[in-house]
Amino acid sequence: MDRSNKPSAIGVGASLPQPSLSIKDNVIEASLPTGQSVQVHLYGATVTSWKTNGKEQLFVSEKAHLDGSKPIRGGIPLVFPVFGPPPQNHATSSLPQHGFARNSNWEFLGKSTSDAPGKDSDKADLTVKLDFGLSHSMLTEEFREAWPYEFGLVYSVTLTKDTLETSLQVRNEGKQNFEFQVLMHTYLSIEDISDVRVKGLDTKTYLDKTLQGSSHVETSAALAITQETDRVYQNLDPAVPIDVTSAKSDQSLFSITREALTDVVVWNPWIEKAKGMADFGPDEAYKNMICVEAGSVASWQTLEAGEAWEGGQSIKSRL
Repeated sequence: MDRSNKPSAIGVGASLPQPSLSIKDNVIEASLPTGQSVQVHLYGATVTSWKTNGKEQLFVSEKAHLDGSKPIRGGIPLVFPVFGPPPQNHATSSLPQHGFARNSNWEFLGKSTSDAPGKDSDKADLTVKLDFGLSHSMLTEEFREAWPYEFGLVYSVTLTKDTLETSLQVRNEGKQNFEFQVLMHTYLSIEDISDVRVKGLDTKTYLDKTLQGSSHVETSAALAITQETDRVYQNLDPAVPIDVTSAKSDQSLFSITREALTDVVVWNPWIEKAKGMADFGPDEAYKNMICVEAGSVASWQTLEAGEAWEGGQSIKSRL
């Protein structure tokens, strides 16, 4: 499938090193001359690695299936067109949990590079953007029958010196309106969950999925994770960052801003649930990850025939 508004490569001068790209075994990897790198599996268009300063920023389970047999446990799985178990009597009812985007084979559409003025006047900060596509005709017969709408998805992963950006464009290419939800199920790598606090959620309403989806208001300015946590925070201002911080140093570890994604899920399986998931490991790994997931899941987006929608997130790491 073709990218709409395909970006053109911007020359940065022959004297400057360029980003590198490798494709092997359905895995796309891009690196910047400054050392940052990102890795994306074509199965699910799942980002499975993001490194800055030589350090991995994303958590991937040691037991994750990387052979296309199951959605990948970790990295940034893409949830579309339904979040969680599909509701009954809805157009998504016959789909699996979290839809089909994370367990479909995507197409690599290509890369583009650009430069921005660097801190030094004689240098430029390079960025590399990877685009991936999925359409109705690329789905398995089972998924096409379960969700028979004509659509086009373009998922863009952009690596800069300081950030990782992921954005999704959804196009309705058919004659029928359809509803959808979307979520970027980001697993962040951390050293110790007991030291982590999540800021930017106080006074916000959330649904607690560990308490039958009951509604609550967040009272903590710095949310600590001390048990199984599965909360859907609703109607947030996407421009206001969600900060993952260290309680000991009060320093920001990650800062996440969003565009058109007004909900944020905070998830950690904790002890018993981690042991109960066959593809989560080691069992103690819940201490080394936290999911902070940007999405639009509290209600449904309606896309009319011929229309398009786009949303995304930008994650800045200070690790």
